[in-house]
Parts: sequence; C-alpha cells; structure tokens
Amino acid sequence: MTNKKLYFLGIGGIGMSALAQYFLAEGDEVYGYDLTPSPITDMLTQKGAVIHFDDNPDKIPHDIGFAVYTPAVPRTNAEFQYFTENNIPLYKRSQVLGHITEQLPAVAVAGTHGKTTTTSMVAHLLAPEVSIAGFIGGIAKNFHDNLVLGANPAAAVAEADEYDRSFLTLHPTVAIITSMDADHLDIYGTRDNLVAAFQQYATQSKTVLVEESIADQIEHPHKLIYGICKNTDYQAENIHLAPNCATFDLRTPDGVMPQLQLRANGLYNVLNATAAVAALLELFKSEHPAVKPATPILIADKLRTFAGVKRRFDYIVDREDFIYIDDYAHHPEEMHSFISAVRKIYPEKHICGIFQPHLYSRTRDFANQFAEVLSQLDEVILLPIYPAREQPIPGITSEYLLSLIDNPNKRVLGKEELLPYLQAHKPEVLLTIGAGDIDRFVEKIGQL
Repeated sequence: MTNKKLYFLGIGGIGMSALAQYFLAEGDEVYGYDLTPSPITDMLTQKGAVIHFDDNPDKIPHDIGFAVYTPAVPRTNAEFQYFTENNIPLYKRSQVLGHITEQLPAVAVAGTHGKTTTTSMVAHLLAPEVSIAGFIGGIAKNFHDNLVLGANPAAAVAEADEYDRSFLTLHPTVAIITSMDADHLDIYGTRDNLVAAFQQYATQSKTVLVEESIADQIEHPHKLIYGICKNTDYQAENIHLAPNCATFDLRTPDGVMPQLQLRANGLYNVLNATAAVAALLELFKSEHPAVKPATPILIADKLRTFAGVKRRFDYIVDREDFIYIDDYAHHPEEMHSFISAVRKIYPEKHICGIFQPHLYSRTRDFANQFAEVLSQLDEVILLPIYPAREQPIPGITSEYLLSLIDNPNKRVLGKEELLPYLQAHKPEVLLTIGAGDIDRFVEKIGQL
C-alpha cells in the first residue's frame, strides 16, 4: 500500500475518515465519495481531500492506486462496480487498518458496547508520552478528533469493529473484549456465531482482557479478567459514583492503584477505565523497546483528565431549567446503561427520550427489548427508522415499536415535526439516543 493516490468509498464514515486523515498526514492524495456532506467531510476537505456526493464514476481520477470501502456501501454502487470492473485494488476499511496496525505493538478494543469510550481512554492514557497511531470510532474530546497520530508512532490503538467480522483483520498485542451482546444478527445469524467470531479475535492476540460477565465464554492461554469481583485479575473496588465523577481503587496483579478519579457517569465507565488501565499495564509488560512504561502517578493524572467522547453521555446543555444529554446508544443494553445512569443522577426530574432506531433488522430482532428499555422514560419520542445500508422490512416501523412501549406518553414524530414539538413541550431532562443521523439535530436542540 505504497501508492500516493487513493480513493475512499464512504469517506464520511467515522472509521473511514480516520483512515483518510492518516493517509493525508502521510502526504498521500485522498479522493472520496459519500452520500451526503457532513462536518466530517467538511473537515477532510479542509485537510486536502477531494470529495463528491453523487455516485458518479466519471469523477474518479484515472490513476488511483487503490480504493478503500466500507461494508455500508452497497455492491450496486456504480463507483464500487467501476473499481471491480477495472481491476483496481479494492480493500475493506478493516483490511487497511489491519495492515497499518500489524507493524506496531497494538491495543485493540472490541465489544458490542463500550469500545469507543475504552479506545479513547487507552489513546489518552498513552499519548503524547508514547507516540501512537490511534483509530477511534468517535470524536475523542481530548483530541477533538477520531485519529491520534504522533511522529514515528511506537504503538497503535484501534477500535475493533465486530460488524462484518471486520475485527478479524487485527492481531493485537493486547486485545480487550468489553461485551458480547447479541447484535448484527443480519451478519451472524445467532449469538453463538457472534461469540465464535470474538473467540477468533481473542485467539489472534497475545493477551486478551475480558469483562468478568463474559469471561467464561472466551478461551485463551493468556486471558485476564477485569471487573468488580474479587476473583478478577484487575478489580475496581471501593467505587463511589457521583454526578459526572467516579472514584475507585484498582487492584492489579502487581498491587493497588488507589483513588483513581474519572469524570464520567455510570458503573460501566468505571469498567471501561479498568480495562483501559489494564491494557496499558499489559502493553508495558510486552517489553517492546519503543513503548516506555508509565508510572501509576502519570496514569492516575491522565485518567483524571479524560474528557470523554462526543455522543457518549455527552452533556450539550446543563442548566437548572434544562438538561440535555446526547448519546450514540443503539442497542438495548447500551440504552439501558445510559437511561439508568441518567435516572440515578436525576431521580426526581421528568426525563424525555428521543430515540431513532438504527436498522430495520435490529429493530425487528430486539423490538421487545427496545420497548422495555424505552418504557423506563417519562416520555418517549420515536423518529422514523434510520435504514443505513438496509431496505425496509414489511411491518417493521417506528409505529410498530411504539405499540410495544408500555408508556402512555409516547409518540412518533417526523424529523420536520421534532423541533417545533420541543419548542412547545421542552422537558426538564432531554435525551437524544441513536446511531443514525439524529446527531444532525443536536446543535439545534441545544439552542432551544
């Protein structure tokens, strides 16, 4: 992959854009296509990428060395067909990420939820003291970016995406598995098949860190368990949770790191932090000459300054009269963790959640679980399903999901109806939830 001119199909995606930035930083010429403009495509254009938004092979330069694509791009895409018909090398995003990271000692973070925050934590704990190439599936607030790239990187940090078995291109020094909830059943069919893929991912690593609730489902000669139970290798204990703050002690195989502080909400973020610190300590044990061990004091200082990830328990407005939090949660387990944490912080306030279901297949597969979680809210607003790469499934609509929710204060609104409704019915606590294009409303809602 030494060509100097390359093309990205779906360049505006969060994973694709990090790779595009990487090659721009390497001095390569980057071209690309995406369906619609976005802040990410604007950023890439400002950095030198040439991007268009119509499926038009005539706009592809004729001397492209290779192309990178995301599985979200349909095979019927005319530009995809152009590359295949003209025998131009075409790589999945995950293949390119695997090629980059295999050259360095690497930490890779997998899981059906928790991986973006944990990846961001690992990157923050390492950089800039260790020069890294970090690829994050979200905008890390400490870096204001989804790419962290130092000079002559000594280590890699990568979010390991289970969709389309993408994470099987990675062979990390230290692998993390945060969770293995049934998801992406359009790809895997059953949870057993999903677990088998996670097992293969673990097998490809030198060391694997597994969250305690799923540890018995993964086999590895160097498996370490993290959690809050006493039989774990890395145990968070003496945990105290407060709004926007958590403190805990971390018991490691080499001793106790006392009074670690984290600016985050929820026990799940304590677990994410436990995994991130454990990954660093295990990476340092790898004795790779380019990776310098950090002291416990430095790790504690860095963890205290972790600022989080955009769209992960992301406070947009925090006033006495109006609290607005945005979150990327799109699986029932993620949503349960998010909503439960909000309820603990604001037990007496009226909480309204706006949820945009992501994918027809996921809505079909988890309709009852979605309904159960959403019923915990005081008010539920559903937007139409965001289809992403899918075609509609008969009978699977937001109206169908609404009918399953046990809450009289519920409604489906079209996108054009949302802002006028909120202006007339602004709640005490408002949540936007989902992985589609609901993020396009965040700035406007924040100005209400």
